[in-house]
Amino acid sequence: MRMRRMKNLESRMEATSAYRIANPADYKGKWRTLMQDATSLWVEVGCGKGKFTAETAEANPDVLLIAVERCREAMVVAMEKARNMNLKNVFFIDMDVANMEEIFAGGEIDRLFINFPDPWPRKKNAKRRLTHRSFLDKYCRTVKTGGEIHFKTDNAPLFEYSVEEFAACGLQVNNLTRNLHENGIVGIMTGYEEKFYALGTPINRCEVVCKPFVMPKEEKKEEM
Repeated sequence: MRMRRMKNLESRMEATSAYRIANPADYKGKWRTLMQDATSLWVEVGCGKGKFTAETAEANPDVLLIAVERCREAMVVAMEKARNMNLKNVFFIDMDVANMEEIFAGGEIDRLFINFPDPWPRKKNAKRRLTHRSFLDKYCRTVKTGGEIHFKTDNAPLFEYSVEEFAACGLQVNNLTRNLHENGIVGIMTGYEEKFYALGTPINRCEVVCKPFVMPKEEKKEEM
């Protein structure tokens, strides 16, 4: 997520430091020590300004939610939401998702959320898509077998590409829809999602069941 630089970023980061995990690698395999009575560990990839993050944490007080966001300007806004809502079950990491195996132990995560990622539409950038098989391999190593990836996007070509990737990796897909809110709002929306919904843009969503898999051979794919 890209935002304008904040002149007061450091002071705002300091004011919300209780919600930021500065040394996430130290918690590998030990994330639940942050919340001893947590029933599940959920991770959100690319939380942006945190609307979905905060509302999901509030709606599931028994779950420990770790939100990942590379853009610190966005993350500080998300942390301020968590602080203002006095949430005790959500923490934030500013890191690249490509490094998640350095942060989370094998099978440690129960559920992973990928909401409205960059589609990277050019063919040469396909490996940057967060649903590319190289990322799916990382997810399926850190999400427990039988755990789920919940994926949402407004980008139809990205969704079709992703469904093909899930199939190529032998992953089961449940509750697939290409128009999630067709009959009214379903679940907690992100900030972007609210805008898309207001514009009448269909939202694609599915749930992917994680399991160990053998990385399929790379195939040439056309631009989305």
